Amino acid sequence: MFKAIFTNSFGILFSRLFGFIRDLLTASALGANIYSDIFFIAFKLPNLFRRIFAEGAFTQVFIPAFVRSMYKGVFLAHIFLVFLSIILILTIIVNLLPQIATKAIAVGFDTQTIELAAPFVAINFWYLPLIFGVTFLSTLLQYKHHFATTAFSTALLNISLICALLLSEDKTQSEIVYYLSWGVVIGGLLQLFAHAVAIKNLGLNKLIYGGFRHLRVKSKKIKKETKKFQKQFFPAIWGNSTPQVSAFLDTFLASFLIAGSISYLYYANRIFQLPLALFAIATSIALFPKVARYIKNKDDEKALIYLSKAFWFLTFLLTASTIGGFILSSEITWLLFERGAFEAQDTLNTTVVLQMYMIGLLPLGLQKLLLLWLYSKEMQMKAAKIATFSLAAYILFALTLISPMGASGLALASTISGFVGFSLTVKAFGMKNFLSILLNKNIIYLLVCCVIFTLLVILFKEYIAKYI
Repeated sequence: MFKAIFTNSFGILFSRLFGFIRDLLTASALGANIYSDIFFIAFKLPNLFRRIFAEGAFTQVFIPAFVRSMYKGVFLAHIFLVFLSIILILTIIVNLLPQIATKAIAVGFDTQTIELAAPFVAINFWYLPLIFGVTFLSTLLQYKHHFATTAFSTALLNISLICALLLSEDKTQSEIVYYLSWGVVIGGLLQLFAHAVAIKNLGLNKLIYGGFRHLRVKSKKIKKETKKFQKQFFPAIWGNSTPQVSAFLDTFLASFLIAGSISYLYYANRIFQLPLALFAIATSIALFPKVARYIKNKDDEKALIYLSKAFWFLTFLLTASTIGGFILSSEITWLLFERGAFEAQDTLNTTVVLQMYMIGLLPLGLQKLLLLWLYSKEMQMKAAKIATFSLAAYILFALTLISPMGASGLALASTISGFVGFSLTVKAFGMKNFLSILLNKNIIYLLVCCVIFTLLVILFKEYIAKYI
């Protein structure tokens, strides 16, 4: 278990390091203004659909269904064609009507800004079908317990964007956004190629080829399986969509605030996402195939043992990240972004947003782990109901806090939504199961470590203030 987690974590860290170099160069080149907002808008729309439609929901429904399928090759071929067709149609519609797509995500933009942003939205959206191919192939690799390619390949997107920024040096800000947009598409192509090579090396290309070859003849034999998949998938879309819809609404609401607000949310969320991806997402990805297999074989006890180990592993790491990220938020933002067009005031604004995000790191990370139990037991409808209440909480607090707190109020609303989602997930997971994990001597160690680590971070902060 831990070997797979560390493989994922190291790959994600490798990718995120390139991601921070990318963000550093982007902040220096564009700062926090209308052009940076335009690029983040253009890139956010395909990412929104990727996380809702292609990545989270697809993986969490496909793996249990694929494990149970009697005709795995035919099943995967059918699912791939259906999803790719839908995504390609959506991509073509966005390219034909980019102004409408842009207006949908950034209502606060005026007509001139919408016209300026629309071509970039159209270009960036081609990333969606490419990354669906990546997601599909990575799901098959997960089934074979191969995680390295997916974990490391995100770096290819970041490297592509870094090259785009370097090539666009001394260009106008509008031209820089064009370079970045095409960098996104090229990065998607590179990721797809890397996964195709891994599929061939593991011999999975034969399974895929056989599935397409026999699809027409054997499609009736998977009719029951595909119907069950569709029944589970649509609730899973909603169940996975709360953070993504919240992010969409963040952008929607922030477009009514002062210029740069979208960028403050983006930069703060990029920092927040590092420990979330490095620990929570990496652990969930590594654990899911095993938990799904144990539950399929009706071995809930072994599944709970794996979840318990992962729970405490995550709790210690995410708690330390929360303490360090909150107390050192200003120093982290300054170190990563304050240069070039990104000024001291931008650092202050981003810092407050980051602190609001960091408060919700632990519940959001642990919720991702506990949701594995629900998805493995094919309780997608229960997860969808949890997502609905979480989203409702976000909307209520976002509308309440945006006026007095601005962008930081939107971040705090996301955090409150995370606490709501976690508490409801614990209830669905089963309070008895949760207490069997929680009532452990590790809780004493955690409290002691929190006190010691908090004191060390405060001393480190004072040292930085005094000597640096």
